[in-house]
Amino acid sequence: MKILGIGNAIVDVICKVNDDFIIQNNLTKSTMKLFFDENEFKKLLINLKIEKTISGGSVANSIVGISQLGDKAGFIGKVSDDKFGNKYEEGLKKENVEYFYSKKKEELPTGTCLILVTPDSERTMCTFLGTAGKINENDVNSDAIKKSEIIFLEGYLWDEGEPKKAFDKAINIANKVAMSLSDQFCVDRHKPHFLELVKNKLDIVFANEQEITSLLQAKDFKEVINFSKQLNKLVIITRGEKGAVAIQGEEINECGILQNLKILDLTGAGDLFAAGFLHGYVNKLSIEKSLEKGTEMSSKVIQQIGARL
Repeated sequence: MKILGIGNAIVDVICKVNDDFIIQNNLTKSTMKLFFDENEFKKLLINLKIEKTISGGSVANSIVGISQLGDKAGFIGKVSDDKFGNKYEEGLKKENVEYFYSKKKEELPTGTCLILVTPDSERTMCTFLGTAGKINENDVNSDAIKKSEIIFLEGYLWDEGEPKKAFDKAINIANKVAMSLSDQFCVDRHKPHFLELVKNKLDIVFANEQEITSLLQAKDFKEVINFSKQLNKLVIITRGEKGAVAIQGEEINECGILQNLKILDLTGAGDLFAAGFLHGYVNKLSIEKSLEKGTEMSSKVIQQIGARL
C-alpha cells in the first residue's frame, strides 16, 4: 500500500450561515471548536439548513483524494455501528479506500463535524468527536501500517490517554511518518507535544503558516524557514494567497496559487493539498511538481461545496 491514513472518522454536516450566527454562538471564525457535550452540540443544529452530509475527517479527506489520483490507499478510524457509521464506511468504499476497522456498537455515537460556511467562503468547525476520540492502540492495525510506504496522521487525533497510545504505536512501527498539524486550536492545546513530534518523530510535516508560526512562537516567517532548515526533514507550509513552500535542509521550493478561481468553500483546501503533494511524493515526482499537484487538488476542491472531489 502506498499511503495509510489514521485519523478521526467524522461525518461532515455542511451548513451556510451568516457572520451573526458565528458571533451569537461565541465561535471564533475560521477555527475549530471541540464540543464535549452532545446536547450542546445538537442545539447548534436547530434551525440550520443542511447543505450536504458526507463522510469526512481531515486525513480521511486526504486519503480519498490520494485514491482518486490512482494510488492504493487505506484508512484507520473509529466509528460506531450506527447510521452515520454506516454512511462513513460506505463513503470510503465508494472511493476504493481500504478501511482497516471493524465497527461495532459503541457507547458513544459516530463523530460529527458541523462545518459552518460564511458568505466569504471561510469555514468554522464545531466538532463532537463521539467514538472517534476513543481510538486506542487495539484499533490500530499493525500489519496495515508495516505494509504501507507512508502513514499520514492528523493533529486532530492526538490527545492524552488512549489516542496518544494509538498514535505512538503507529509511529513506532511505520516505515515513514507524515503528519498535519491540522488547526491552530490543536497546536495551542498540545504545543510541547507537537514540537517534540516535529523535532524527533516525523519525516514529513504539513502545516499552514498560522499553525507553524504559533507552534514555534516565531516572530516572522524567516524564523520559521530557519527552524525548518535545521530540522533536515520535509516541511510543507501553505500560505494562503502567497502559495506554498517546501523546505528540506537547505533546499527550498515554492509554488504560487492558481488565479481566477471561483471560490465557494475553503473546507478541505489543506486536506486536498496534502493529497496532491503526497501523491507526487510517493510516485517519485520532484518536490516542485508535488507542490504543483497539491495546489491543483486544493484549487479544485475550493470551487465546490464540501471537502471531497
